[in-house]
Amino acid sequence: MGTMDLLVWGIGQLATPLGSRARAGKEQGQVQVLKEAYVHVQGGYVAEVGRGKPSRINCPVLDVEGRAVTPGLVDPHTHAVFAGHRVQEFWARGRGEKYTGGGILTTVRATREASLQDLVGGAKARLLRMLGQGTTTMEIKSGYGLSLEEELKILRAVRALQGEVPMGLVPTLMAAHAFPPELSREAYVRTIVEDIVPAAAGEGLARFCDVFCDQGFFSVEEARAVLQAARAHGLGLKVHADELAPVGAAELAGELSAISAEHLLHVSPAGIEALARAQTVAVLLPATALVSSLPYPPARDLIGAGVPVALGTDFNPGSSPVASMPLVMSLAALKLRMSPEEVLCAATLNAAAALGLAHEIGSVEVGKKADLVVWDASSFEEIPYWIGQNLAWAVLTGGRVVGPPPSPGPDPCAS
Repeated sequence: MGTMDLLVWGIGQLATPLGSRARAGKEQGQVQVLKEAYVHVQGGYVAEVGRGKPSRINCPVLDVEGRAVTPGLVDPHTHAVFAGHRVQEFWARGRGEKYTGGGILTTVRATREASLQDLVGGAKARLLRMLGQGTTTMEIKSGYGLSLEEELKILRAVRALQGEVPMGLVPTLMAAHAFPPELSREAYVRTIVEDIVPAAAGEGLARFCDVFCDQGFFSVEEARAVLQAARAHGLGLKVHADELAPVGAAELAGELSAISAEHLLHVSPAGIEALARAQTVAVLLPATALVSSLPYPPARDLIGAGVPVALGTDFNPGSSPVASMPLVMSLAALKLRMSPEEVLCAATLNAAAALGLAHEIGSVEVGKKADLVVWDASSFEEIPYWIGQNLAWAVLTGGRVVGPPPSPGPDPCAS
């Protein structure tokens, strides 16, 4: 069904957070739930949300037959453009061995060898699978190139994908993901600051810049230099923060008012305080903790301190070959001790806020883009409950049904 004018009818339960900013503290647990609801879409945007029988509307109808509807899921942290795989690393982890392979650099070598067309083709298949599980908008980071031309190649692949898949894509420059073997630390930081950041910003290839600020990766001083250069060139700021150790990365994110700090498995109390002051969104990635056998991030401490919490997959070929936002929502319920309402907000509105898009997507409200998921469930609480099962019955982006829906039914408004 390809129309942008549509009546989504017969909704058993419509569940959505409300607002155009990230929700923090107790507000994160507040979700509007409407029973026997409908959503009227005009021109790709939500025109009306109501209960009962709407006034007659002359447009196609999608009868969802009592199913639950939520906003489209937003994945605010992925590394979805890459070549190759790291299956040996996966099985080494499973055997409890300390992996001694190349890690990120293994993927860097494969990605450097791949053509732009190869990267686009491989990523397109992955993105469509993610779309089929309810993800309607996602961020994609670079970081598997680690040179000027290779980082730009990845970002150009993201730009090409924007015309290939019916979902929103947000590109982030993450040249500061690791250090390439051919350059010293000092030389590579200088290359990022003087060459890669200006080139990516100049071509309009990225909206944000991210830095892996952690033990064994970029120091706080190196990360600050990269992020200040990014800000000077008009890019928003993100930080891979304190995943492996409490190095002060969250404090840096708060100091610079970064839009998001991500991972946070070892965030310090001072880091939590800094994020709360800045209202920086904490993007938590429990699938990475699962795969890497690491501690889970302290979601309850963050929410209790008033930090808005979002969820993402961290989809990548090494530490999180997990492309399912519903599975991440299950982990958030079981391992992060988040409530159903907090989980839904974290996977929609707060995730949108982590991408600077909360005014456009992330909730089902008049004037916002009509990104919706119809779930083969009676309530939104079931989405995390049915672990590992894909309950997405129909997926809409901009009012278009892009998942495999049933045939449209008759107009319920007809007399």
